[in-house]
Amino acid sequence: MAAAATLDDALGHLAVTAYRRGLDTEAGLAAAQRSVAATLLWHLRVLAGWLPRQGAGVVRVLASGFEVANVDTHLRALSGTDADRLSPYRLGGLATAWPRLAETRSRAELRSALASCAWGDPGDDSAAAVGIGLRISAATRTAGAVPEAASWAGGRLALLVGRELFIHGRRLTEPSARRAARVLGSGALHAGAFADFRRQLPGTARWAVDGVEEPADLWRAEAHWWTRVEQDGSALLTGSRLDAAPVVGAVALLSTDAWRVRAALESAARGGGPLEAFDALV
Repeated sequence: MAAAATLDDALGHLAVTAYRRGLDTEAGLAAAQRSVAATLLWHLRVLAGWLPRQGAGVVRVLASGFEVANVDTHLRALSGTDADRLSPYRLGGLATAWPRLAETRSRAELRSALASCAWGDPGDDSAAAVGIGLRISAATRTAGAVPEAASWAGGRLALLVGRELFIHGRRLTEPSARRAARVLGSGALHAGAFADFRRQLPGTARWAVDGVEEPADLWRAEAHWWTRVEQDGSALLTGSRLDAAPVVGAVALLSTDAWRVRAALESAARGGGPLEAFDALV
């Protein structure tokens, strides 16, 4: 798909894969990428459905990004900035608090609902504060609830906070900073320069930004993060352990594959290109 000359060609390939569920081959890039994400969610729901309650809870935490995406869309609608509102992802049993959050009718009401559930208070009802607050909450919850994914959560949090502080130039709200500090340490949160931020990070998070000298290069670290998740996920699937490790590994590989497919579709939409360039990106 990444080498396809057009998006239509790539969608033709996609239509005969496991991602064909709900795919509209006449759709544009954004719709096709969302369809891939929706298929990933469906696979995670099926996986969770076969697991005992504790295992399903692990999948729920790891899949929390879909609820974050739903809240993002809902918040844009509440702010009147979403003229073409997307249908929310169907979370089923993987929802943390979405049914209640979906019923809110103002940004203030949404913040209050978040504060009273597992997501926690984002510290403000602005789109920026809610968006980064939810993502920080998801990462810190993962670090605490899924030991096998703690290093992924730490690395993800380093990327999120690094971008927020040193690219967007926004300070974290007090509740979000407090949550992030539990994983990254207070020294990193108070760093005045990116180099200091990176140096203050614990090893469980610093790996994600190793070799990144400037904040503008954090996008490259994103690919490095996914590579680590894929490698660790493969390792977790080996052997015959009777714990959550194989579940976490399966979620990691399913998620990584969906990310690569979405990147491949974008490559095709831009006219395709040498596979070496695609491999360097992902």
